Amino acid sequence: MNSTKESFFTDYAARLSDVLSESNWALVAKLADDMKFAWQHKKQVFLCGNGGSAGNAIHLANDYHYGIAKKTGAGLRVHALSANPAILTCLGNDIGYDRIFAEQLAVYGQSQDIVIALSGSGNSPNIIAALEQAKKMGMKSYAILGFNGGKCLSLADVAIHFPVPDMQIAEDLQLVVGHMLMQWLFMNPPVSYTDHHELEERETV
Repeated sequence: MNSTKESFFTDYAARLSDVLSESNWALVAKLADDMKFAWQHKKQVFLCGNGGSAGNAIHLANDYHYGIAKKTGAGLRVHALSANPAILTCLGNDIGYDRIFAEQLAVYGQSQDIVIALSGSGNSPNIIAALEQAKKMGMKSYAILGFNGGKCLSLADVAIHFPVPDMQIAEDLQLVVGHMLMQWLFMNPPVSYTDHHELEERETV
């Protein structure tokens, strides 16, 4: 029995490892640059997703709010649109579940902000509506997708697509990408004018 379990877990690990080893990370590098720009220029980053992806959005918002800087007031202006149950249930009840993210963006979002949509299928109506709202408002949109990418594959400005037919591995990959970005941003923070000025003073002493 244990050998059968171990075989199952080994197979899962192998499938995840295969996706990681075969992926091209160029689009993740592009997202890293855009997030650093947003951080430097005090733009906002919004994350959204359903179910496990909603949990991932909240997790990563925490990482980008504090974890990339670990200094009071120094993190990204980041929001998980899946985090407030009062807003979600209000919008779902009054307007419709497909608008729970788009309506928040309509209030909070501004031009040059970033939306990162997390979706396994790429076909969730509320994710599609969020990307459409972002486009209307001049926001840059990214989508981290599994399966065949769905409608979001062509709707997002940049689609980071892992063509894996497994929802749990697709959700694992959202966090892998998110943690890659967290660690890179932590090691590559934008140089503020003050930091640059202080560096110049030290070099001239």
